[in-house]
Amino acid sequence: MTVDEQKSLLTIALLAAFADGSHADREREEIRRVGDALGGGGVNFAALYQDVLLKRTSVAAEAARLASPELRQLAFELAVGVCDADGLRNDAETRFLAGLGQALGLSQPAMAEPAAIADALATAPLEPAPPPGAAVASAPPAGDAELDRMILNYAIGNGALELLPQSMASLAIIPLQMKMVYRIGKAYGYELDRGHVKDFLAAVGVGLTGQYLEEIGRKLVGGLFGKAAGRMVGGLARSATGMAFSFATTYALGHVAKRYYAGGRTMDTQMLKDAFAALLGQAESLQRQYAPQIEQQARTVDVARLVQRVRSQ
Repeated sequence: MTVDEQKSLLTIALLAAFADGSHADREREEIRRVGDALGGGGVNFAALYQDVLLKRTSVAAEAARLASPELRQLAFELAVGVCDADGLRNDAETRFLAGLGQALGLSQPAMAEPAAIADALATAPLEPAPPPGAAVASAPPAGDAELDRMILNYAIGNGALELLPQSMASLAIIPLQMKMVYRIGKAYGYELDRGHVKDFLAAVGVGLTGQYLEEIGRKLVGGLFGKAAGRMVGGLARSATGMAFSFATTYALGHVAKRYYAGGRTMDTQMLKDAFAALLGQAESLQRQYAPQIEQQARTVDVARLVQRVRSQ
């Protein structure tokens, strides 16, 4: 994949991020932060961001720069993921995706399948599905050790998803983080809805759209996306940074949630952000310890059953 192709894919993702017409300061700041995180690699993310905001490019122009069917399909899947990252897409985003699919020359089945998977992930219930034959859902973890183990398992699992070349694997990271927060809240007696969990993530500083853009940006700049769907492309080591990002974000998010709900939800936004930043640094170091488990799990993930996995965890 050339640098110009990377630019077009990232630009289409940015166009998707603003497809709903929202230009809120928080969303702009979030995407600027993503640009800082993705600095280097031959792609000037800040310049792409300005091109989108100032309407110096278009879907048609960027689609025309993607010659291969594989890259055109990838562009559409990434845009679907951006639109669904913060919840089921709205009418404006649906119209954007229809126009994008037409500009990319995709068939209806080529558009319908990734859209259906993304929708299923975006609407996955927060309550983990019970095991087959179980009458009621399992009780949430009760003790600190059990909660710590659960958080670590989510972090390892999301680090593994980051290593996979499929775009839908990255989209699964967000609903898994939301389910983790839900389960932590429930362990401390709080019944949370999807809106509360999204607001908690935003307060901590983990924007859903921005996080997904950062995940796919790392895969693009790191060269993990390739033509061979379902296989490790470029080797596990090439996405070590992305693995650390997803592991650390999930780990820190889980432990901040644990402090927040254990303390009766008394932490304000600044306290949440400070706690998350401190834990993020610790988690990045801890990730190296668990790198072998993350890589092993990545080799065994069945992407075809991704939606079922998200529903059951």
